[in-house]
Amino acid sequence: MSDLKGKAAIVTGSATGVGAATAKLLASHGCNVVVNYTKSVNEAEETAQACRDAGAKAITVQANVAEDADCKKLVDACIAEFGRLDHLVNNAGTTKFVAHHDLEGLTADDFQWIYGVNVVGPYQMVKHAAPHMKKTGAATVTNVSSIAGVKGLGSCVAYAASKGALNTMTLSLARALGPEIRVNAICPGMIQGKWLREGMGEQRYDATLQHQLKTNPLRKVSTPEDNARAILMFITGSDLITGQKVLVDGGMHL
Repeated sequence: MSDLKGKAAIVTGSATGVGAATAKLLASHGCNVVVNYTKSVNEAEETAQACRDAGAKAITVQANVAEDADCKKLVDACIAEFGRLDHLVNNAGTTKFVAHHDLEGLTADDFQWIYGVNVVGPYQMVKHAAPHMKKTGAATVTNVSSIAGVKGLGSCVAYAASKGALNTMTLSLARALGPEIRVNAICPGMIQGKWLREGMGEQRYDATLQHQLKTNPLRKVSTPEDNARAILMFITGSDLITGQKVLVDGGMHL
C-alpha cells in the first residue's frame, strides 16, 4: 500500500460532496491537498480546515476547470505551495436535468458546457499536471465518471455522453502516460446528498433512493465517503492497475 505522507494531491470540485470527502480522506492519510472550488468559497474553506485538522496541509484555489488558464493556475498553486504533485482527482462535474426523451430540452450550448467541464476539464488538468507528476515516478490520476457513461442513464443525454467520453479518455491517457502515471476512473451510481436532491427535486429523489435501496443487489446507495474510499483504493492500491473503471453502485448495473 502506497504511503501518502508528505505527498500532494489536487482534487477538483472539492468544496462539497465526493470531492470534499476525498480531500478529507487523503488528508487523514497525511497527503497535502489543494481544495478547488468555483463558487462555494465557504464550503471550500471548511473542507480545507478539516484537512488541516486531520494533520495535513491544505490550500483553497478558485478555478473553473473548463478554462485552460484556470487549470494551469491550479497546478501552479500546488507546485508553489507543496513543491510536488503526486495525485490528481478529476472530480469537478456539471449537468442539466432533462428527461432523455425531451430532445428539445438540450441545446448545442448545453452540450458544449457539459463537455467543457466533464471532459475537456479533466484533459486540461492532466495536460498541465503530467510534467510534474512524472517526476514522482508513481503518480495517479483518478477520474470521477458515472454509471451514466456505462449504461446511458442519468440526468440528461449530454451528461451520459460526457461520462462515456471520460471513460474512453481514461483508457487513452492510461496508455499514453504509463509507466510513471496510472490513470483510472470510478463510476458511481446514485450518490446520496444535496446535489442530486436539488437537481432531481425532493419527491423524485426520495422515490429513486427508495427504489435503489429495494432493487440493488447490495441494497445500498453510495455516499460521498463510499466513493472517496474507492478513489483511495486506486491511489494506494496495486501499482499494476491502470486503465480501469470501477462501478460504485451497489450492483445497480446488474
